[in-house]
Amino acid sequence: MKLRLLSVGKDKGETLALSEEYAARIARFAEIEIIELKASDPAREAAALLEKSLKGELWALDQRGTELSSEELAKRISPLRSGSLTLCIGGDEGLHPDVRARAKLVWSLSKLTLPHRLARVLVLEQIYRSFEIIRGAPYHK
Repeated sequence: MKLRLLSVGKDKGETLALSEEYAARIARFAEIEIIELKASDPAREAAALLEKSLKGELWALDQRGTELSSEELAKRISPLRSGSLTLCIGGDEGLHPDVRARAKLVWSLSKLTLPHRLARVLVLEQIYRSFEIIRGAPYHK
């Protein structure tokens, strides 16, 4: 599987270290790439996110999306393991409607508004957890 996480804004500090840790764990299961995009107006951010998306499935992270359990997420990821998945995290103003409209899944981590740096860590941890669930490991319990 090819996995690309696109995120508007620069990560640093402790959240960067956690993102790198989970990306390294995911790399045992999938080819992963994290791309940080420069913050701009929402329309330019949308164009940059869509331009950098892989040809496979696109998921948008947005609090108005569908909340999933870890097991539900694993079921959605499992059939994609032979393809590619792009995950998009917007900037301070959220994702432009164009990105949400193109997404196969609009995924909500929570009804809470989260800083994109923290959302990135949560997304990576849940993707890693999904791979562990798929392989039947006890990590997810």
